[in-house]
Amino acid sequence: MIPGGQPNMQQLLQQAQKMQQDLAAAQQELAETPVEGSAGGGLVKATVTGSGELQSLVIDPKAVDTDSAEETAETIADLVLAAVRDANASAQQLQQQKLGPLAQGLGGGGIPGLPF
Repeated sequence: MIPGGQPNMQQLLQQAQKMQQDLAAAQQELAETPVEGSAGGGLVKATVTGSGELQSLVIDPKAVDTDSAEETAETIADLVLAAVRDANASAQQLQQQKLGPLAQGLGGGGIPGLPF
């Protein structure tokens, strides 16, 4: 603080720049971190980045029933949706883990658009 009880603007600016750098580094780490979700006891696995971008989808051949193609397609679609949702839930947990401490440093309310 400078005389008169006013905050030092230079110091506040430096703190804001450091927080911005820390946030950018955490977001980059999230974008590079794979997170997996699964459904159907592992018959369908989805991998997303920590920021939620779908990277891969693996369907075990055991999930395919050639006797009932229409039913199998519906089942696989449901399993894919569940696996992607599971992976995204894990990505959101990772986001909270990585970005939550940065939001606490803001001193109030967090950052709009972030999941915490």
